[in-house]
Amino acid sequence: MDINDDSTDIVQWLMKNLAIEDPVEAIHLGSLIAAQGYIFPISDHVLTMKDDGTFYRFQAPYFWPSNCWEPENTDYAIYLCKRTMQNKARLELADYEAENLARLQRAFARKWEFIFMQAEAQVKIDRKKDKTERKILDSQERAFWDVHRPVPGCVNTTEMDIRKCRRLKNPQKVKKIDRHCLKMSKVAESLIAYTEQYVEYDPLITPAEPSNPWISDDIALWDIEMSKEPSQQRVKKWGFSFDEILKDQVGQDQFLRFLESEFSSENLRFWLAVQDLKKQPLQDVAKRVEEIWQEFLAPGAPSAINLDSHSYEITSQNVKDGGRYTFEDAQEHIYKLMKSDSYARFLRSNTYQDLLLAKKKPESEQGRRTSLEKFTRSVGKSLAGKRLTGLMQSS
Repeated sequence: MDINDDSTDIVQWLMKNLAIEDPVEAIHLGSLIAAQGYIFPISDHVLTMKDDGTFYRFQAPYFWPSNCWEPENTDYAIYLCKRTMQNKARLELADYEAENLARLQRAFARKWEFIFMQAEAQVKIDRKKDKTERKILDSQERAFWDVHRPVPGCVNTTEMDIRKCRRLKNPQKVKKIDRHCLKMSKVAESLIAYTEQYVEYDPLITPAEPSNPWISDDIALWDIEMSKEPSQQRVKKWGFSFDEILKDQVGQDQFLRFLESEFSSENLRFWLAVQDLKKQPLQDVAKRVEEIWQEFLAPGAPSAINLDSHSYEITSQNVKDGGRYTFEDAQEHIYKLMKSDSYARFLRSNTYQDLLLAKKKPESEQGRRTSLEKFTRSVGKSLAGKRLTGLMQSS
């Protein structure tokens, strides 16, 4: 193939050398090659393969994406500045390039003199070259920047980001998400701390006691977990996070008793009522929404909860067209309130501390009873064996 070929020649070459039977498939493959900048059209700057006899030129290996550095904005500024010094008819800046140049000039105001000098030096070197060679080099350099700083509306193939492409296509459907940047070391520390905290609750790492019901016929572990008398390990888990105590029915009951002692049980009862609302059949939702509103939020409600004005206003509007998520904002506000205030006091309270310590004593006493029972059985078997031996000898 020559340095300049029309699209028909390229398509035929691809079909012959890659055993492609369908011309459409060959054109598609040619478009992918053009999008990466290995070939480019001479007549325009749209990097696609057209089956209409358009002439294409092969890019110089120096400008190949596989051999080239990732260009910076300063390189682009030098290139655009150089274009303004060259043949105005042939290399005049497009509108978007002129806007880019103005923006870069503002961004690099302090070092623009250096950029201008660099562009001027490159122009002097280019003018020493043959006219035909200079035209080819100009087209290759321009094709390079068509890949790395494409025409508006074209996807930059050097930084393919599916999320960015999706935002460009559907800007109204994608909401901006507030993300906080974290160091990898901090993430690793958090993951290690979480793993160390929950390692004794993972049956794949720590053998379950008394036994793992998934690999044995003993279901004692499930009975213990369903018991209203939680083990010390289970009570300890309540202190890991607020969600842990809410997931445990016994933990909920203990936390509710504590809130009742502080005359603030309406917060948890409201949160649980909203959780239950989300599971209600559709025909019962409207009635249940009204009941929750009358009990916790209506003026003069018997169990009024403390909401900020913003959450109350949103909830008041939602109640007019009640649904399963009518109280979502109010529930989130109450959740944060309990987590930051009531839950912290519960962990420091005598109620939780006594419950945590009380579970250690029975287990230790149970261990002593078990050891005593084993000793008694062994002694009994030993005595029975001796009696049987004496009887046999006497007979």
